[in-house]
Order: sequence, then C-alpha cells, then structure tokens
Amino acid sequence: MHVRNKGADILIFALLFLLSAVFLVPIVIVVINSFKTGFYISGAPFELPNSETFAGFDNYLSGLTTSGFFAAFLRSVFITVVSVILIIVGTAMTAWFIVRVKSKFTSLLYYLFVFSMIVPFQMVMYTMTYVVNRVNFDNIFGITIVYLGFGAGLSVFMLSGFIKSIPLEIEEAATIDGAGPVQMFFSVIFPILKPTAITVAILNAMWIWNDYLLPYLVLGTDEKTIPVAIQISMHGAYGATNYGGLMAMLVLSIIPIVIFYVFCQKYIIKGVVAGAVKG
Repeated sequence: MHVRNKGADILIFALLFLLSAVFLVPIVIVVINSFKTGFYISGAPFELPNSETFAGFDNYLSGLTTSGFFAAFLRSVFITVVSVILIIVGTAMTAWFIVRVKSKFTSLLYYLFVFSMIVPFQMVMYTMTYVVNRVNFDNIFGITIVYLGFGAGLSVFMLSGFIKSIPLEIEEAATIDGAGPVQMFFSVIFPILKPTAITVAILNAMWIWNDYLLPYLVLGTDEKTIPVAIQISMHGAYGATNYGGLMAMLVLSIIPIVIFYVFCQKYIIKGVVAGAVKG
C-alpha cells in the first residue's frame, strides 16, 4: 500500500503557489496601476490607489479615445478567429494525411513541420516581409495565411500524435458505410479530435492575439491590431508615455483572451487525459 508523503505534498504545493504568484503579480500590478494617475504609477507602482492617487476610470476613457481601441479590437478579433479556424482545419487535415498515408513524402513533410518549430521568427522576418509585400498579403486577410504558415508546425505535431491513437477500424467502418475521405474526416475524425483541437486553438489564439511584431511588420500602422495600437498611441512626443492609458488598455486587451481560456480550459484537461489514456 502506497503511503503519501505529506512533507513532499506540502513542498509541491508551496512551489506551485510560488510559481502562481510569480505569474499573477505582474497582472495584479497592471490592474492596480490602471486606476492610478500617471505620476504615481511611475513613482509608486507597487502601492494601492488611495484618495490622492485614485484616478477612477479616467485612464480607461483617455486610452479608449486616443488609441483607436475599438477599431483595433475588431481587427484583432477578425485576424485571431480566422487564423485559428484556418490553422485548426488545415493542420488537422494535414496531420490526418501524414499519419494515414505512410510514404517518404509524408515523412519528409512531417519533419519539415517539426523543423519549422525550431526556426526563430527573427531569422526569417525580413525575407517573410518582402515576400508578403510582393504577393499582396499585407492586409488583414493575407496576414491570416501568414499565421497559418507560422502556426502549422506545432499544430501538426500535436494533432499527429493524437491521430496515431485513433483506431483505424473506425475509419474502415466509415468507409464500408460509404463515407468518402472528406465526409469521413468531418463526420468521424474531426469530432474525435475536439479536445486536442481546442487545446491547439487556445495556444494559437493566445499567441496571435498578443502578437506585436508580425502585425507591425506586415500591416504597419495603417491597420493596427491591439498590441500595435497600444504601443503607438500611448507614446507621445519627446519620449513622454501615458502610463495610465497604457495600463488601462493592457487590462482591456487581457480580458477577452482570459474569458476565452476560462470557457475552454476543461477541454485542455480532457485532451491531456485522453492522450495519456489512448497513448
């Protein structure tokens, strides 16, 4: 009979609590400072707002009026949603093809996707920007294709591992019932992939929503996403920075992705458990 070591459990809990605090403290500091006046944000960033430093919702109002937040928000939502849909559908079909069609070509294709995961973005960003401009992908529609290319590596890798655990007999039964490849994928395979697909969706959504460098290089300042809009609009002349508006806009930009994660986190747990059991 296995006897649990209470001392080890306490140590693990303490370490996890410490790690949670390390990740949460910066977010708490941003929220606190979003309600303080700019002078006190830079002078006393770790103090709670009081009657002297409390700015109410002035930072949020100034941020919304000067940053073009609503237009940037809608633009970010469109780019994130379309990119994630393209990544999920495209890479799921690719992973299924790679796993089920065993050949030298699919093996090479798989390793190319894996190799793309270890290539730093900074290594290809200049050539990528040149190519994107030449093929007229430097708009909110074209950038979704660019995100599909950069997000395909990790997504194919994760989905391929799960598809290997799906019994081949399920597909054979669907073939006997008269299902073609496309019908089989969307009616049989894709529903089984739901937990892993949502996990991939969350990872890609958080990356695309928070990405600054790629939209800045591809779209410039004419079609700003939220990170680009916040960065540009909150900096004034001679290096002056509207810290209050910056903190307020950061809080507003965090809320949508946090809500998305809260609603989808149960599928991450299901995906991990399913992969552990089936694998």
